[in-house]
Amino acid sequence: MSLTPPQPPPSWDHTPEQVTQLTKDAIEKYRQVMDKVGSLDAKDANYKSVSHVVFTQLTLTKADVEFDTVTEPLSFYNNVSASKELRDASNEAESLVRDFGVEASMRLDVFNAKTAAEKNIKASGQWDTLSAEEKRLIDKMILDGTRAGLALPEEQRTELTALKKELSQVCLEFSKNFNEEDERITFTAEELKGVPADVISGYTKRTKDGKELFEVTFKTPDIFPIFKFAENPETRKRALEGHESRLAINVPLLDKALELRRKIASLLGYATWADYITEVKMIKTGKGIQDFLDDLESKLRPVGLKDRETLLAMKKKEHEEKGYPFDGEFYIWDYRYYDRKYIEESLALDDMLVKEYFPVSVVVPAILDIYQSLLSVRFEEIKGASTWHPEVQAFAVWEKDAKDESGFVGYCYLDLFPRSGKYSHAAVWPILQGHDKPDGTRSYPLTAMVANLAKPTPDKPAIMRHDDVVTFFHEMGHVFHGLLSKTKFSRFHGTAVARDFVEAPSQMLENWCWEPKVLAKMSSHYKTKEPLSDELIEKIIKSRYVNVGLFYLRQLFFAKFDLKVHTDQTSEDYTLLWNTLREKLSLVKYDKVCPGQGTFGHITGGYDAGYYGYTYSLVFAADMYRTVFKADPLDPKRGQLYRDEILRPGGSREELDSLRAFLGRPPNSDAFLEELFGTVPANKAASNL
Repeated sequence: MSLTPPQPPPSWDHTPEQVTQLTKDAIEKYRQVMDKVGSLDAKDANYKSVSHVVFTQLTLTKADVEFDTVTEPLSFYNNVSASKELRDASNEAESLVRDFGVEASMRLDVFNAKTAAEKNIKASGQWDTLSAEEKRLIDKMILDGTRAGLALPEEQRTELTALKKELSQVCLEFSKNFNEEDERITFTAEELKGVPADVISGYTKRTKDGKELFEVTFKTPDIFPIFKFAENPETRKRALEGHESRLAINVPLLDKALELRRKIASLLGYATWADYITEVKMIKTGKGIQDFLDDLESKLRPVGLKDRETLLAMKKKEHEEKGYPFDGEFYIWDYRYYDRKYIEESLALDDMLVKEYFPVSVVVPAILDIYQSLLSVRFEEIKGASTWHPEVQAFAVWEKDAKDESGFVGYCYLDLFPRSGKYSHAAVWPILQGHDKPDGTRSYPLTAMVANLAKPTPDKPAIMRHDDVVTFFHEMGHVFHGLLSKTKFSRFHGTAVARDFVEAPSQMLENWCWEPKVLAKMSSHYKTKEPLSDELIEKIIKSRYVNVGLFYLRQLFFAKFDLKVHTDQTSEDYTLLWNTLREKLSLVKYDKVCPGQGTFGHITGGYDAGYYGYTYSLVFAADMYRTVFKADPLDPKRGQLYRDEILRPGGSREELDSLRAFLGRPPNSDAFLEELFGTVPANKAASNL
């Protein structure tokens, strides 16, 4: 029998006018709390008046929670609403929130109250009575103020506030352009030769000058099959260059953002933006990033050169057979096509055949079932729930053996299919954070996964590539980090960990998608209902590290571009840098200089000077998986250890402490290097861990 959650799910029925007004009201309410805290006499500023969750309006953490509870869902509409009016209102609301965030971070009176509180707490002996998480909160609140520049003279603080507000708006506009992008590129049936028929059947057809044309969006399910399957290199080239150029509008915005970051870092006394950003990460310095990436590049480059040699030989052979010109070069639009062909030919593995075993209607429930069993929870779909779109599924999440409301975990929403104006990749939003309320009860989390899985076609149901399955499994890892964290303060909840660790738990969970028994459990051919055969499973597993050199060199290109633009002291032609650095690092040539940096959403979306973290955190992911889960990846006892030591603490303690508790020792890079290279080179890539 279904239980009633102790916290009702939110309603998603706001009008554009309500979004704007509720946001303004929340800002004003929070401002009043800060005014009261900022007016405290220094001798009255103590832990309870400034930061503790108690029955008082003078509580910043309480005000923080109340503010986020109102504004986070309102800002989220910008990524998912089908209504342009609501998206625009949401975008404006987020703009107001960001500006207010800058204003709040620069309140010297509030910072002085915090520092006075810290001093009073330590002088009175109260510090020794606080929990580790309470002490961490105070330390972080003081560090926030220092990093915000509140120790600077007034004139510089005023300049800093203006720069931060401008940067916030530039990043918001970049993101809005990303979500609103709806360009099309057209091809004839002949130009699409090689692209699977079920993909082509999903394209919009129109006739021009008596010729039938297929309209293709730049959304992943539409454009990626062209990169991977179109036989004509000119088709792939045009598709790739169109995809790279689709957000040229963002180029001046990125230039502006980088200029503003240089000025902000300089005002705050940091040599570079990378040094400022990494101060609160595991890696600690921009030089730490450079050393990590350089070392990994030195190990990957010889492997990547061999990969390219192999794929180039395939290209030469095919071009000779089909009469295409061959100039001896390996281009960016060749990479996905020949990578796929190599896997098909060397392993006799057909990506399109594999896809038939992963219908969305089977995979999504199967993945939920795996997670529920592993982590001892259960999902209950809320039929008729209020959502932002009819396709969205809403779930109440409970402990597996819940008997009453004390077993409630939180809410999860799945928004899985593409539509106009929606965020175009896969990501998870931790819309509400869990935390303890002043009366000792719990406020529960809400997480939402947004994805863009292929929709059904006239010929086939909605089906997923194996890559899509891996992505879904990964994103569900973030969902559970948000659901199963249990911290006192919302600030530390779930994925609120160091940015170069945040991907590690989800990356570790990707390993399940390469485990034979898990692949069998998740698969069911859309016609025969048969699971993947042992032979196909073996081929899928073997394909994991095929052309691994070229794959990770591409990741290094993104990371090194991100690092260079955030360590440059002056601006340069970043469109040219994007193309030349990619050629140098990724070993793929280009023909036309395209403004691909305009599509690099990470750089304005929270991963500035942080893209290295995707590879850096893989070190931890590989170590966690091999040490704890490899022997029995579906064992709930191991799942409980993972819940207790990685998910539950969130950011309430140092990430290395969580890793030590989970692994039983400090982390190392052995598992990661052995995965990639089959051995551990003498000079370890992650020696700086």
